[in-house]
Formats: sequence, C-alpha cells, structure tokens
Amino acid sequence: MNPTSEPPRPAFAAVVLAGERAERDALRDHTGVACKALLDIGGTPMIRRVIGALETARSVSSIRLSGPTAACVEADAPLAALIEEGRARWTAPGASPSTSADAMLRAVPGGQPVLVTTADHPLLDAGIVDRFCRDAAVSGCDVVIGLAPYEVVRGTFPDLKKTVLRFRDGQYCGCNLFGFLTDEGRRMADFWRRVERERKKPLVVIGLLGVWAVLRYRMGWLTLDAALSLLSRKVGLRVGAVILPYAHASVDVDSVDDYLHLQRYTAADARPRDTSPTPDPR
Repeated sequence: MNPTSEPPRPAFAAVVLAGERAERDALRDHTGVACKALLDIGGTPMIRRVIGALETARSVSSIRLSGPTAACVEADAPLAALIEEGRARWTAPGASPSTSADAMLRAVPGGQPVLVTTADHPLLDAGIVDRFCRDAAVSGCDVVIGLAPYEVVRGTFPDLKKTVLRFRDGQYCGCNLFGFLTDEGRRMADFWRRVERERKKPLVVIGLLGVWAVLRYRMGWLTLDAALSLLSRKVGLRVGAVILPYAHASVDVDSVDDYLHLQRYTAADARPRDTSPTPDPR
C-alpha cells in the first residue's frame, strides 16, 4: 500500500427511524396502510425503498430500524423477510423520533460513524447516501446535517410544499440526513428533543440560539455558517452541514398532498429529471 495514501474511512452504521408520530394520521387514513412506513410510492413501500438505497451504498456497513411496530413488519412479508435474513436489525420504535434516535445511537458500538435517516424518504438512493457520508467524513465535525438548495428543489418539485431555511447566503431545505461522526456527537440527540416539535417552524428553531440570532435571521443577516457556529457553541459540539446538489434528497412525505404529488412523479417508474449539478466524481 502506498504509505502516503489516505487510510480508508470506517463505514457508517445506518439508522432508519420508522416510528409513527401520532395515533391518527391523515396519510394512513387516506391510503389505508397499517403504518406510514409502508406507504406505497411507485410500487414499493417507502421503508423498503430506503433500505434498498442503504444496502447498495458503498459507505454503509449495517442497517438498523427503529420501527415500525411488530404488527406493521408482519403486514409486509418482504420487509419481515429481510429482517429475518439479517439484512436489517429491527427494534421497536421509541416514543418519538428523537428518543428513538437516542436509543439507536447508544446501541451502535463506539467509534463508528452513524447515519440517521427516516423511512419517509422515498427517493433516497445510494448516490445521495455516499455523497453525504463522504463529505460528512471529511468535515471535521462531530455532527453534520444534510441540506439541499431550495432553488434546486423548487426547480424539480415545484408543487411540493417545503419548509425553507432562509439565510443571507442562501435558502435550503432539510434532507432528513444526519451524520454523527464522533462519540461526543451522539449527545446531539438531546438537543434534537428540544427542536422536534417545532421542526416546521424555522423561526422558533432559530430562537433556541438566542434573541440576537432571531433578529439577524428575520432581518436576513444570518448566514448558514454563522447559524452553525451559534449552534456549535450552544451544544458544545462541532456542527456542520453537507450541501447536497440533488433535489430528490430533500423529498419526504408529510401530507396527503406530498403523497399525491410523488405518485405522479414516480408514475411508470420514472423519476423526474434532476436539474442539479453533476456530482463531484472524487
């Protein structure tokens, strides 16, 4: 081996959060599925689409599921089979996504980076996963979050309603991708609990960083880097972001409208053409 070559980076343990947020859910009522994770998009339940993306990603070495419930697993024979085969390790979901994430992070052996995503990420693919993990691994951070430029998302999915983070230097949508690169970074799940209920209200979330941060955000003065620096100081960790040039990296299914739009986009097994830049081949 070339002594000057960079040593291989450890592969990520992937965690998929697949629990339910509430007893009643408009998506379940509309579609009649037993749980949201089993919602059919383009002929395949969302959770199996996510597992497929993680299985084919070069940067992922193992997959853990937090949810869905045992009854939901039994309702989908292929999902039950892949769990039985050991392709994914299943655990009953916690009371909320943040508590589930905390429990799963504690279950992964120390020293291994962890990728956390969600079951309602139906357009996730191996390219997105590998790009996120590669950039996260060299970020020098304890925790990283995935973001996609809003202009890219809007250009490909103009009908989808997205929560937009509006900073002075750009507007971004979340991608439901979180990287925990160090054992210390796993403490971030504690802060996650505090923001979970307000995840669709950017101004409220920014408010957790302090009054001055809110004023700067409302006036359009706060940059993404400044927000990440404030957050890093708040939680005592190095927090960064990976900007993903893929519109479909930001697509999740939170409403009946989202579901109907995605059914149209995936009709005849055809993903919409992505207008984002060509990924860096490095």
